[in-house]
Parts: sequence; structure tokens; C-alpha cells
Amino acid sequence: MNNKQILLVEDDEIFAQVIGRALVHRDYAVTHAKDSEHARELIAERQYNYAILDLNLGRETSLKLIPLLKESHQNIRILMLTGYASITTAVEAIKLGADNYLAKPSDADEILAALLSENQTKLSATDDQSKLKRMSVRRLEWEHIQKVLQENDGNISATARQLNMHRRTLQRKLQKHPVSK
Repeated sequence: MNNKQILLVEDDEIFAQVIGRALVHRDYAVTHAKDSEHARELIAERQYNYAILDLNLGRETSLKLIPLLKESHQNIRILMLTGYASITTAVEAIKLGADNYLAKPSDADEILAALLSENQTKLSATDDQSKLKRMSVRRLEWEHIQKVLQENDGNISATARQLNMHRRTLQRKLQKHPVSK
């Protein structure tokens, strides 16, 4: 078996094609899954050395795939890739067994560097994301809540459910002014 087998779990088809093509040009064999269900089938069928998981796959999360990958692929290295970087999800991904965590936008070189790196929890690698590194945990939380709220068209109940947070707690957080960086 080629020791450069990568499972790419990404719901953004264009991003997956671009990254997949770039990784193939770097002599990696890339298998793409656009959702958790397809990823589970591929995990059961094949062996992988590496996995790149997009944190948010539509309305689901790929965090549940980490233990499954670690259980069925002993020496696999896992990179959690997300457009919604937060300390909470970084810590959770690492606790579940991810080897690294990287914020989007990222190119193939940054993704490979994070995937192959022994240093964990890189929240960002690009200049645009350098501001994220300097943000406080409270500011990261505020930014994430705002993004999820926007995705739910301002629906507080749906946002609270998606964030696994009590609705009243979310309402209290939203009544406060934005946290300074």
C-alpha cells in the first residue's frame, strides 16, 4: 500500500477539488468524502495514513470521525481543518485524537505542513488568520456565536441548539457588547 493515502472529508466541492489536485501533484493518493456517512464507508473499506477533516460538514460535525479513524487506522495522522476556528473545538479535536488543527483559508503547503507537523493545535497559518491567534478566548467565542447566529438567520433557538448551549445562556451572551480583541 502507498504510504501517502489521504482521506479528505470536505463538503465544499470546489475546495476539495483544488486541495485534492494539489496533494496529488505532491504524490499523495487522495480519496474524497463529502459527508460523514460517505467517510464512514471509506474508513471501513480502505486504509489511510492521513486524514484531513473539515470541522463543519453542513449541519453535522466531523469530530465523531476522529475516534473511528484512530480505532481503525493505528498510525493515522489527522488534521482538523475549519473556517470557524475556536479554542473549544481545537481542544476537543485534540482530545479526541486529532494531531493538529488549522484554520481556513489554507493552501496545500500549509495543510501538509500542519498534517505532518509534530506541533499540535495551530489555529492559523496565514496572514489573514494571524489576527485570530491574538484574539482572546472570549473574543473567539463571540466571533463563533455571531457566525452561527448569522448561519441560522438570527434564530436564537436554532443557534443555541447548534452550539449545544442553553437558549437563555446564549441570550445573556448576546446582550453583552462585543468583547475587545
